[in-house]
Amino acid sequence: MKKQRIIEFIIEKGLFITAIFSIIIILFIILFIFSEGFPALNAYGLLNFIFGSIWDPSNNEFGLLPMIIGSILVTLLSMIMAVPLSLLAAIFMAEIAPNRIRKILKPVIETLSGIPSVVYGFFGLIILVPMVRDNFGGTGFGMFTAAIILAVMILPTIISISHDSIRAVPNEYKEASFGLGATQWETIKNIIVPAALPGIITAIILGMGRAIGETLAVIMVAGNVPLIPNSIFAPIRTLTSNIALERSYAVGLHYNALFATAIVLFLIIIVLLLCANYIQRKYSIKY
Repeated sequence: MKKQRIIEFIIEKGLFITAIFSIIIILFIILFIFSEGFPALNAYGLLNFIFGSIWDPSNNEFGLLPMIIGSILVTLLSMIMAVPLSLLAAIFMAEIAPNRIRKILKPVIETLSGIPSVVYGFFGLIILVPMVRDNFGGTGFGMFTAAIILAVMILPTIISISHDSIRAVPNEYKEASFGLGATQWETIKNIIVPAALPGIITAIILGMGRAIGETLAVIMVAGNVPLIPNSIFAPIRTLTSNIALERSYAVGLHYNALFATAIVLFLIIIVLLLCANYIQRKYSIKY
């Protein structure tokens, strides 16, 4: 018994140290980003930096608004494409598909999450860009093409987590619904999906975070023009693309402005996480 207590004590303290170490690393990264980005915010002004519409580092113009709008619009458009398809696929796999079909679909969908982003970007560059150019005009590089790529990339995340959430709903809920005379679709719509809603919302938020944080695939198909788009087929530049494209030659205030861009991106992600936690707590209490 004494030996077991010693082992449990060591494991407990080891886990505690690991958790503290993880927190320290995150705080160090946050401190580094803010310390490097603050000089640009201080010199150029926070409001000018966020709401300025001109990004021209050669003339010390650092307006981030086109990249903020580009990131938000391409993320929302990709979510509009991905969320309905993901939820329908998750419901089909969890409640309708036979076991043999489910055993095939789940590994295939999970494999999509392991494909490198450069492969998605190359596919978009070779297949989607010419397709969009031939059917909708323009260069083919733009928000619509980038949104399609992002939608495909976030499908596995949303489907997998939503599927697990739906499967975690107790069978007693379904049995009670069937006992009251409800059909399978009525049970799915009125019982299973609402009960699994916290997990589904978490899946959507994680997918959104993946979309807004993607860099390489977006760089390859988005056009990377730092202007506010006037249509869904116009070229855009996202926050992550802005950092990746200009980091190699940025010096001085330009260098600090890229870290300030990371600060804005970090704050957007924090807002998404806070919204997810709030909605999850709300619906967890309700259901």
